[in-house]
This record gives sequence, structure tokens and C-alpha cells, in this order.
Amino acid sequence: NEWDVLAWNFRSCSGEPNRLLQSYHSGATHDLDTVVRHAVDQGYDNIALVGFSMGGNKTLIYLGKHAKTLPAQVSGAVVFSVPCDLTSSSLQLAKKTNALYMKNFLVSLKEKLEAKKALFPDALDLSDFHRIKNFKGFDDRYTAPINGFANAEDYWLKSSSKFYIHGIQRPTLMISAKDDPFLTPECFPLDEVRANPFVELEAPTYGGHVGFMDAGENGRYWSEQRAMSFLSAL
Repeated sequence: NEWDVLAWNFRSCSGEPNRLLQSYHSGATHDLDTVVRHAVDQGYDNIALVGFSMGGNKTLIYLGKHAKTLPAQVSGAVVFSVPCDLTSSSLQLAKKTNALYMKNFLVSLKEKLEAKKALFPDALDLSDFHRIKNFKGFDDRYTAPINGFANAEDYWLKSSSKFYIHGIQRPTLMISAKDDPFLTPECFPLDEVRANPFVELEAPTYGGHVGFMDAGENGRYWSEQRAMSFLSAL
């Protein structure tokens, strides 16, 4: 099968900030819905979703939380390396073994906030950002209040796709590697998947976090080939 591909960036992830104080967070699905409905308006009658990491979390929430209003053209989805339990995953990333990853995340997030502060100078205080060492500190101070959550824990709980898997009504394949340094056992929702015939979970031994390469002779990543084989069979 041949597919047209529509890729989209989260707000503030395209090289420039969006025009609102709010940008993106793990549970926000309204932009995804806008993109899907745009594709429907263009005449596409078979739309498949593919998400990676946070994008996969958003995809699962979108499919489960909005199952009753989902456009009929959405045929299914494949998601990779999803931190579907944000509480445990955030604590996992705060461990010393992931210190380099966390440092890089925070550098990137600070750059985005600096761009936002230029637009909203009175809304953001970055004076002691260096004191923030993990996602709890960042989400408590910025993500939660900006997006209407009580605190980091409230944000993590309400934005974890694990709790929306039961509502999914389109064929969905989850793939997460057992050696993913960002994921915890809670991010492999075996019970939730067993209870929903629409959802499958594959857990290969290797692959890290979105590292399913093995390009092969045709140059395609294994993740691309697996997604295509699943979606083309729907």
C-alpha cells in the first residue's frame, strides 16, 4: 500500500514559539484532533496514526478519551516507546542513570521558556531555573500552573494514557522495548491491554527509547516496517 504522510510539530517545537503562553503537554490532544479533521476535510477516507514517545501518549489518549467522537476515517494506530504512566516514568528519568538525558531535556525546555518569556515577560520567572533538577520541579513550577493542573502529580495522573487504554475502539499496536531506559514496568500495561481486544502490546528485548533501527536492505527502519505491516492489514 502507498500512504501519504502528514507530520506535525507540537506547539513551540517547530523552531519558533506559538503565540499563546500555553504550548504543549503530554495530555493535550486538541491539536491532534485539528490535524486529523483537516485530513478528513481534504478527502482522506483512511487515516492511520503513528506516534512516538510523548506523541504516542497523546495518540492513545486521543483514541481512548474521545472514542465516541473520533472521525470514522481513523482506522487504527501504532505507537512506540510510550511513557504511558507518567508518574513512574518521570521518577525513572530523575534517577542518576538518566542524568544526561534529564540535563538535555531541561536545556531544551529552558530554551523554549526563554522564547516564551520574550512574548510574555511578566508571566514567566526563569531567575533560578538552575535549581530545577527533574521533571517534578519543572512541571510543578511551569507545566501544571500554565495548563490548569494542581501540581506535577495531578498533571501526570490526568495525562497518562495508561488510564485511557480501556476506551480505545480502533485497532492499536503498542511497541515498547524492554531495555527502554525511560520506561518502568508500569509503562507496560499488560492488564489494560488484555482487557481490550482492540489493543496489542509488543515488547521486543532491544530497541531502547525509539531506537528501532535495523534499517535493512531497503533503508527503512524496523519501526517503519512494523507500523506499515500492521496498518496495511487493517
